Amino acid sequence: MTTAFTPHGPGSPTEAHLLLVEDDEVIRNTVRMALERYGFIVSTAGDGLTGLEIFRERQPDLLLLDVMLPELDGIGLCRRVREFSLAPILMMSARGDSLDVVSGLEAGADDYVVKPCESAVLVARIRSLLRRASFTPVARASRAESRGGAPEADGAAGPDTLVFGDLTIDTRGMEVRRAGEPLALTPTELRMLLEFAGSPGVVLERRTLLSRVWDHAWQGDTRVVDLHVQRLRAKIGAERIETVRGFGYKLRR
Repeated sequence: MTTAFTPHGPGSPTEAHLLLVEDDEVIRNTVRMALERYGFIVSTAGDGLTGLEIFRERQPDLLLLDVMLPELDGIGLCRRVREFSLAPILMMSARGDSLDVVSGLEAGADDYVVKPCESAVLVARIRSLLRRASFTPVARASRAESRGGAPEADGAAGPDTLVFGDLTIDTRGMEVRRAGEPLALTPTELRMLLEFAGSPGVVLERRTLLSRVWDHAWQGDTRVVDLHVQRLRAKIGAERIETVRGFGYKLRR
């Protein structure tokens, strides 16, 4: 059973506990020390199976892992973690290889960086993921209601609830249901859904979603958006998010 994710720290990203899984000892120690200098608490593992064991035991706020790992590779580890946790996952790829990136994102990763990566860039990505995991989008929820996202007919939905067909979004409880059944969304998937729900029927370009959901200036391609839309569709219904070719995506009212 997949459990909801709640950051352990009292608010500051620098108080977060990270798990770094990297088989190269030099890289592992270098990255660990760099992250600790920024105030993070860092646990480490040198292979995928050990990383999975430590993750289960310590339940870190974020998982940072290499794609190429012994025992259990990064893709397999990502899938195993997603079976029981929604904690943010940031993958590292030595080559930025297309297959690595796509496989990692399809397995449940929220973002990726290409090694070698400057410490400041890595920390910015980590902080972005942690902020994404703990935000409360009250303003966007209110905007969605004003645009007709929530029904008023039968009174079943409260002021903090958005309804789109069989999809119900509780913007305060951070709970999404489809046909009454709760959905386990990662922080990234939830934030993306709330962006769509904040502008129902409006086409959102991929770059707009990258800026709003990933919360940083993305210099690479937009596959990360397409793959998260794909994952979100699998959970809320493929027909709910429409592709507007050449532009982006929109949530059907």
